[in-house]
Amino acid sequence: MKRLTVSVALFCASPGLALAEHMSASGYSMSTHWVGYLGLTVFAIALIAVTLEEFIELRKSKPMLFAAGIIWGLIGWYSNQNTGGHHAEQALRHSLLQYSELMLFILVVMTYINALAERRVFLALRSWVANRRYSYKHLFWTIGLTTFFLSPFLDNLSTALLMGAVVLNLERDNHKFVTLNCINVVMASNAGGAFSPFGDITTLMVWQQDILSANGRVDFFSFFNLFLPSLVSYLIPAAIMHFALPEGHLSSSQERIVMRRGAKRIVALFVLTIATAVVFQGQLFLPAAIGMMTGLSYLQFFGYFLKKTHIPSQEKITTTESPDFAVVVESRQPFDVFLRVARSEWDTLLFLCGVILCVSGLGYLGYLTLASELLYIQWGATAANISIGVASSVLENIPTMTMVLNMRPDMSLGQWLLVTLTAGIGGSLLSIGSAAGVALMGQAQGRYTFFSHLRWTPVIALGFIVSILLHLWLNASLF
Repeated sequence: MKRLTVSVALFCASPGLALAEHMSASGYSMSTHWVGYLGLTVFAIALIAVTLEEFIELRKSKPMLFAAGIIWGLIGWYSNQNTGGHHAEQALRHSLLQYSELMLFILVVMTYINALAERRVFLALRSWVANRRYSYKHLFWTIGLTTFFLSPFLDNLSTALLMGAVVLNLERDNHKFVTLNCINVVMASNAGGAFSPFGDITTLMVWQQDILSANGRVDFFSFFNLFLPSLVSYLIPAAIMHFALPEGHLSSSQERIVMRRGAKRIVALFVLTIATAVVFQGQLFLPAAIGMMTGLSYLQFFGYFLKKTHIPSQEKITTTESPDFAVVVESRQPFDVFLRVARSEWDTLLFLCGVILCVSGLGYLGYLTLASELLYIQWGATAANISIGVASSVLENIPTMTMVLNMRPDMSLGQWLLVTLTAGIGGSLLSIGSAAGVALMGQAQGRYTFFSHLRWTPVIALGFIVSILLHLWLNASLF
């Protein structure tokens, strides 16, 4: 359930696969034990609580973290009674390592976005767009297509957070506009990330496994066979949503917003940070999270420069630094990078922690082994891979792809691309199906919710089905 769309090498090292195989073997008997049934029930209840967040007003991280604690507590109790507990400890530590890499990646992205907001980049962009009197429909397509073509390079999570901030700063109080454009951003970022090795964690995982299929290796350029199916998966629902957009134009603003000193240089540092992460992952074969943390140091050094060269102004800015924050900032205050870190969406980060720990716990209980036997042995590869895409809308695409790689099914290149496509765009079926969706729910703070997204799930599912059929037809030679 999420995310932060990105170039992180999570779940990809061969020791991780070996550990996963061991986990299934050691925990298989627990799937039919009352401990397994109770763990599965607790996870289901937590998912229900997450979906009802906007009604019960309970932050989504709370039930998911509680469920993770209960599931691993049950596993620990059972393991101590039967195996001494060391196997469970190793599995849990591995899951915590996976989460820490993803958390650090998302944290850096959020920090940069908060820094851009503090430097009034989004307010300036909003003023520039508003004074050109663009219609809501024009903005919808501009935002969507920009997101789709940025996502393969910046990764879907980073792109979704960036474009989500743009949407919220354009017309924050127009709930219909914000809701439709948040869905638009989630669809476009997941679709754009599906055809690039760097566009999504799931594509990165498949690429880094260097899988040898029956008719070819899943190499860097293989993913571009998914360009047209990915594009279609976005265009179909977007074209239907076009007719639901409100009429009229963005309200004009005569005020000219001036960005604060250093704003453009922070934008450049953000791009450099993403590039650093890609180099660490693709060229140095190190976790991209290390590259992102290196990029955070760029911002820290530049923040130090801004602070040392700051000249207090007597002018007080009476507008907020961004509609995202209910804080009035005076121009006499210097830039503080640690305040930007503090303003990150911690509910989203803690929710991701709970999801990853819950899913890894269910894997230890043996349910991934059972799923592998049912899907790839009884159903066959095509039906299984389509089902994986649907499952990713609930279990989130990262844990779902992890499950597939842990199963290690013997498939053709076309089938590996199929599961990459379905896991990527399947995450758009529900708001909790991808890191991009989860991150935007936290960013929009009630304007984009699980149920507002659910209303458009049938339309998104239509694009999902057509894109699969297009892939089966266009890339038939790869099967």
